[in-house]
Amino acid sequence: MKEGFEYRGYWGSAHYSAEDEVFHGKLEGIQDLITYEGTDVHSLKNCFYAAVDDYIATCEAKGKQPQVPFKGTFNVRVGPDLHKRAALFASARKKKLNAVVTDALQQFLESEGGERHTPQKSR
Repeated sequence: MKEGFEYRGYWGSAHYSAEDEVFHGKLEGIQDLITYEGTDVHSLKNCFYAAVDDYIATCEAKGKQPQVPFKGTFNVRVGPDLHKRAALFASARKKKLNAVVTDALQQFLESEGGERHTPQKSR
């Protein structure tokens, strides 16, 4: 299971640097770079919460919409041949290409042991 935290819809990673003797992480699933660190797990979690709150407040102060993590859409570059094969496969089954890709991704993750993640909830 991947380690991390969830708060206000944001997912934060959790890592440890033995060299620096510090825990660190960043908000995942957005393009803005928001990082945080702590000396132990408890302080890392609190710094994550503060980073999310600060990110949202900073965006509001600048009149900018905070980025939404994991919106449910992403671009996949597969090459023309695989694109054609997938589109024809979908068409032959009277399905949308998105449905075929979603089904394939779900099956792949389940076969690889990609468990459904339930991160730690907010404070």
